[in-house]
Amino acid sequence: MSLTVLKFGGTSVGTAEKILHAAKRVIEEKKKGNDCVVVVSAMGKTTDQLLDLAEEISPKPDKRELDMLLTTGEQITIALFSMALQQEGYTAVSLTGWQAGIQTEAIFGNARITKINTKRIENELSNGKIVVVAGFQGITETGEISTLGRGGSDTTAVALAAALNAEKCQIFTDVTGVFTSDPRYIKDARKLSGLTYDEMLEFANLGAGVIHPRAVEFAKNYRIPLEIRSSIEQEEGTIIGEENKMEENLIVRGVAFEDDITKVTVLGLPNSYTSLSTIFTTLARHNINVDIIIQSTTEENIANLSFSIKTGDLEDTYAALENNKTALNYDSIQFESGLAKVSIVGSGMISNPGVAAQMFEALATDQIPIKMVSTSEIKVSAVVPAGAMLTAAEILHRAFKLGKVEHPSA
Repeated sequence: MSLTVLKFGGTSVGTAEKILHAAKRVIEEKKKGNDCVVVVSAMGKTTDQLLDLAEEISPKPDKRELDMLLTTGEQITIALFSMALQQEGYTAVSLTGWQAGIQTEAIFGNARITKINTKRIENELSNGKIVVVAGFQGITETGEISTLGRGGSDTTAVALAAALNAEKCQIFTDVTGVFTSDPRYIKDARKLSGLTYDEMLEFANLGAGVIHPRAVEFAKNYRIPLEIRSSIEQEEGTIIGEENKMEENLIVRGVAFEDDITKVTVLGLPNSYTSLSTIFTTLARHNINVDIIIQSTTEENIANLSFSIKTGDLEDTYAALENNKTALNYDSIQFESGLAKVSIVGSGMISNPGVAAQMFEALATDQIPIKMVSTSEIKVSAVVPAGAMLTAAEILHRAFKLGKVEHPSA
């Protein structure tokens, strides 16, 4: 008997009716003769509502207590989901993250899974039960409840699939798969039949909210086949795997974008071998993720360093740098907010030179200013003014003909 892990996001379990519908999707899989482990998020906007409630009490709530609060959202869902399965005549049991054996590092709000003790889940499965696990949460080595950050339920699902040697992991969402761009904003965006792990990882890191980047990392490392599909529509989704032969003719597979980007510039650094490592070690200690990095050197052998962060990390970034100004030995800091990042992604870019030039030419034609640039083998990103983000995304979607597939002639 094979095992399937099925994950349902907040919009897929946002009401009692949706939970009952999702339960029937699980039952369909169970009827195929498969064991089932279900991972669920909090219902709808529950997490946001809990965050708002916390902020009514304290403008900057204690992170431990915040995790204690936020994990209640998923606990509501697992209980209701198990009831729905039982109502349909199936034996089910709900487990919190810690009951499911999910251990994390001791970081509140954005912890990583360190190991999973699968004994409890395996015992429940051996008794014929469908196991419903709360996503987004775990427990530290010292017994503290922790959360995995936004999108953490995706990570829970794929990590459990890896630990349990599942045959596949299905991520059910409110969309039918992964699109060439966000269909809510790009009207001719088209669903992709397949993507490689690396392509999906770039999409996820670049703002495509359909799945969390850590979940893709787990899937890639443990070779877990992923399918991202609709919880409502009965149609095939997007398959994420090692290779994708379905749309090989597309050099660029999609356009991703995200706003709330801030450019930070540190002026007057000593041009030494240790300056960069000291800066980024300091930021890493404060769990601040840095994206695009640009360094320049003046004639006076002084270095200026620019990097991009999420605007929500601006206050912590400024504090981390200012509190260590003497050790870092810089003159001043400048910030530019109101920015966004637009990116093109595709494994075909590796063997096709000139893609970046085509991207910049398309943006220049519409006079969209580019503040920063970052490239890898399969993506090119440009930081632009936030007000130009959607226009830039539409331009690039058209420029690379992503709204239609041009099949090669036989």
